[in-house]
Amino acid sequence: SGAARTSAAPSPSAPTADASPSPRPSAPVSTTTAVLAVSDAQWAQILATGTWRPGCPVGRTGLRLVELPYLGFDGATHRGSLVVNADVAASVVRIFTSLYAQHFPIHRMVPIEAYRGDDNASMAADNTSAFNCRQPGQANAPNTKSPHANGRAIDVNPYENPWRDPRCGCFQPDAFYGSHRVGPGVIGKGGVAWRAFTAEGWIWQDAATTDYQHFDTGYPSRPLP
Repeated sequence: SGAARTSAAPSPSAPTADASPSPRPSAPVSTTTAVLAVSDAQWAQILATGTWRPGCPVGRTGLRLVELPYLGFDGATHRGSLVVNADVAASVVRIFTSLYAQHFPIHRMVPIEAYRGDDNASMAADNTSAFNCRQPGQANAPNTKSPHANGRAIDVNPYENPWRDPRCGCFQPDAFYGSHRVGPGVIGKGGVAWRAFTAEGWIWQDAATTDYQHFDTGYPSRPLP
């Protein structure tokens, strides 16, 4: 895959209506970062959506909510959040601070429980997300090994960076950027996002199939060195 970002290659079909760019904020957005414990309200939503259940490898005390500024595709600053393992939270802050400083655009960034833990729905909305102890039937590794179930994986701009689903042999959520590896928000080896993550020890596409959106700290899941 290429790292060029000099021109946008428009997709023949836009993401779903839910994936429209975040509205341009009417008031200044905070550019500070924060690493927070998972609140009672958020944990209740995580449980209600099945994003965590007994048998998942990391629980509430091992997770953190990371709040971050990001540059939207509309050119405005927005504030997003990721749920990650506590042992990678500081690394995640450094990565996304670098992406923001280098004007790498992100479509949206909300925890996966906003999509009831449904990775397909999150991808269709072009949502950047992290922790997800996926339900049976979703594309997944065994929970104890899964980087996402351990909170040590992040999928960035899934629409611009699709993965090849071996169940259909097709790119999801859309095929266009599977072959057109240029444009805003596209990840390529040597590019802005690749450099920001790999400088922290994260691995791109650490999977048996092509997965342009995916960064993790190793498989089976393990902390950063």
